[in-house]
Amino acid sequence: MAFTLSAETVRLLDGRNYAVLATVNKDGSPQTSAMWVGRGGDDLLMSTVAGRVKHRNMARDARVSVTVIESADPENYVELRGTVTMTPDIGREFDTGLSWKYDGKDPEPDRPGAVRVIVRVQVSKATGPAA
Repeated sequence: MAFTLSAETVRLLDGRNYAVLATVNKDGSPQTSAMWVGRGGDDLLMSTVAGRVKHRNMARDARVSVTVIESADPENYVELRGTVTMTPDIGREFDTGLSWKYDGKDPEPDRPGAVRVIVRVQVSKATGPAA
């Protein structure tokens, strides 16, 4: 059954609010990364480069937690749990869109040979004040 995001969660995801992505390291310990976020329907979308620790962790264990914190009111947040799928970001279009959302300009170039991927989180649970 599909999970439906609340209107407040959609507002946080569509705004210029940062998120913290939590993945599981190979040894079972947590790993976190500050992230830009977007949305595709009721899925959470992020961008990363293949080979980074978070990418390797998600490729091995698709379970993640993402906390989105409202920049204007840090006590308003939502934690979203779910599983990820990753697809190539052809032409870096999605990442460029996030860069314009957060920085108002094109992104800095990735290192030569880098492969940019779109991380799609299919949400299964939401908690917190904005849930």
